[in-house]
Amino acid sequence: MAGKKQFDMDAALDAAMIQFWRDGYADTSLDDVSRATGLNRSSLCSSFGDKETLFLRCLDLYATRYGEKYDAALSRAASEPVAAMRAFFDVTLQRIADPELPDGCLMAQSAMAIPVLSPRVAAHAKQALGLQRLRLRTALKAGRLTDRDAEAFAVHAAAVNQSLAVMSRAGASPAQLLAIVGVTVDALAQASRA
Repeated sequence: MAGKKQFDMDAALDAAMIQFWRDGYADTSLDDVSRATGLNRSSLCSSFGDKETLFLRCLDLYATRYGEKYDAALSRAASEPVAAMRAFFDVTLQRIADPELPDGCLMAQSAMAIPVLSPRVAAHAKQALGLQRLRLRTALKAGRLTDRDAEAFAVHAAAVNQSLAVMSRAGASPAQLLAIVGVTVDALAQASRA
């Protein structure tokens, strides 16, 4: 039918997200996204807006996709806080190990690029990272940690989670990444017993 989009918007957005994830915002052009999605530039712009708007939609897609997985992992934090934290990190480790996905993390990559991002994109990336800390804090508080400890562990766990992505991109082995997680989970187990 005339005037109707002849492509799968979700698949195109997913392909754009992978392209930004692989090369980063600054090193990804609309021509790169065009090649990745199979859409010409005018179709991209008419469907998703300019590069910045498209990137924001990709950040939202990424945050939603993995946020739901993190929420499911942390859902048992009230009764099993240590197991929930391990499950939280397992989401990241499984994403890192997936050969179909780029190395690293789109959020970590975006956070590292904040100095060169527009204020709008930088604020969006900061907000997504803040939601990660809040998600962790809420789960840890449900796990009966004090407010102070829940906040401290949430900041720490969010930082460790982002560092896993950076370390994987730098070539850390799965065993090294698991050891990093183990230190954090062990510290939480000790704090939970105190």
